[in-house]
Amino acid sequence: MAENKRDYYEVLGVEKTASEDDIKKAYRQKVKQYHPDLHPDDKQAEEKFKEVNEAYEVLSDPDKKTRYDQYGHAGVDPNFGAGGGGFGGGFGGMDFDLGDLFGSFFGGFGGGRQANPNAPRRGSDTQARVTLSFEEAAKGCKRTVEFNRVELCPECHGSGAAAGTSPETCPECHGRGQVNTQQRTPFGVVQTSRACSRCGGKGKIIKTPCRKCNGKGAISKKVSVEITVPAGIDDRQVLNIRNEGNSGLNGGPNGDLHVTVLVRPHPFFERDGYDVWCDVNVSFSQAVLGATLEVPTLDGKVRYELPAGTQPGTVMKLKGKGIQSLNGRGRGDQLLRIIVNVPKNVNARQKELLREFDAEFGGKGPNGSVDDDKKGFFGKKKK
Repeated sequence: MAENKRDYYEVLGVEKTASEDDIKKAYRQKVKQYHPDLHPDDKQAEEKFKEVNEAYEVLSDPDKKTRYDQYGHAGVDPNFGAGGGGFGGGFGGMDFDLGDLFGSFFGGFGGGRQANPNAPRRGSDTQARVTLSFEEAAKGCKRTVEFNRVELCPECHGSGAAAGTSPETCPECHGRGQVNTQQRTPFGVVQTSRACSRCGGKGKIIKTPCRKCNGKGAISKKVSVEITVPAGIDDRQVLNIRNEGNSGLNGGPNGDLHVTVLVRPHPFFERDGYDVWCDVNVSFSQAVLGATLEVPTLDGKVRYELPAGTQPGTVMKLKGKGIQSLNGRGRGDQLLRIIVNVPKNVNARQKELLREFDAEFGGKGPNGSVDDDKKGFFGKKKK
């Protein structure tokens, strides 16, 4: 139930005035705190992780965030009237004139030469959004999106006339949807065309309107469509799904569905094109002596041999462990940025051992003479 849910801003630990970057930063911190990989078999952490993802999915979407700010959880709950129908709003619970909408959905009757009102017309495109995890975007997946679209009325099949009746040709414009008028001017007779006032430019008159669509010939309907998201899709890219948009008129084809893909940030992966960056924290002794590390990748954990003497900030490459390219040719790399953790608090025994360690190098440290620092900010002078 919506009333039992925590406030989404409270879940992420941000104020209502938080910017998009603030929300993304807070999400990354929270998801890293509760990520299942970091808390295996911890049911409480798993629930927190789901709660954080749910909050981010709403607050990162401007449309959902606006509804949430106005109506609370009911504004984004499809079981409530204020929930709407996904990106783009839709028409649920609103009084709208499909006659006006068709003017834009099917081309209208703008200036210039008038089109045949009874000719087939393509439906307009519509939009939806889908939120994916970092891994889903990298590997591809199937998702179901919900949105509102205009469809032909199932009772009158788009005619707008009640069952057993049919539209009649307008006697004034004879089905053309427009009438010609002549006007005498000092420069001669000028002929102009305008939309027929009797039929409203439709070329037909409906004497008995369909009760379901009120004579409009179309209705707004919430629909679900399964889409295939290709591997390698990036944040804010748009998928074009053919013929899933608003219905055409007079036998015209449907418009398309444009699905904007939103990718949730990952707690420790960062995308750079088709490459993936990952910070790997190692201890001072591991950096000096070398170690066998378990490194997370998109394909699971792998073993990596850290060479002895690895310096802080060193970048290692895992070939072919990045993201699949959208065209299916090749795969990026995973780049490991080595972070050496220098201990902040050491006891007396540890300090003594470090002094002995330093003394073994004659007080010069393991990398050479202390005088090297005097040769410039970046160490030794270039030869």
